[in-house]
Amino acid sequence: MTPKNILIIGASSGIGHALAQKISAQGHQVFTASRRQPENLPDAHWFSYDATSPFQLPADFPDTLHGLVYCPGTINLKPISRLTTDDFKTDFQVNVLGFVEAVQATLRQLKKAGNASVLAYSTVAVQTGMGFHASVAASKGALEGLARSLAAELAPSHIRVNVVAPSLTDTPLAAALLSTPEKLEASGKRHPLGRVGTAEDIAAMSAFLLSDESGWITGQVLHVDGGMGNLK
Repeated sequence: MTPKNILIIGASSGIGHALAQKISAQGHQVFTASRRQPENLPDAHWFSYDATSPFQLPADFPDTLHGLVYCPGTINLKPISRLTTDDFKTDFQVNVLGFVEAVQATLRQLKKAGNASVLAYSTVAVQTGMGFHASVAASKGALEGLARSLAAELAPSHIRVNVVAPSLTDTPLAAALLSTPEKLEASGKRHPLGRVGTAEDIAAMSAFLLSDESGWITGQVLHVDGGMGNLK
């Protein structure tokens, strides 16, 4: 296996951190960008980034990038009567515009790879209507449309673009929803497979989409959701 350069934005915890560990263990060179430096990734190259600020690559970033993963996300669950336009703008900035800026900033390096993979994350709430998800579902729905458009536009450059859409996953972002054993059990029972997802569940699919084994997959939204999106 030829080592690849993989940039994971938002790798300090949750899915991004699990993926960074998995990719690093496979022998790839991992670059991470986040507000704080990830722990337990001694071989990764880190630079500071906040999803509400413009994205820029450091001057010493490699000329070739084989994989770009954008992990930042939001869970802002409120009834529509309590959501403000600023809530929608914040979710759109983190979930959509941050991804746009990351793709634009790395496009030259991705094209140079000759067979690159770009990956972002949505939510089962886009496909399956869920109360109190108006703001996050709106921005993640826009992300899915954006990813399909980019997949079409960038296919001639041999850049694949896909989205993973999890259901509720046990990560720090979802901590408030899973803060007690009772909440964890109740959330698990809502899924056909009887449990909520783990960061490792999502990282496994993500690593596959970054690999050459998924070289004929692009423009897809893959639901890794314990059956929540399609089963009753």
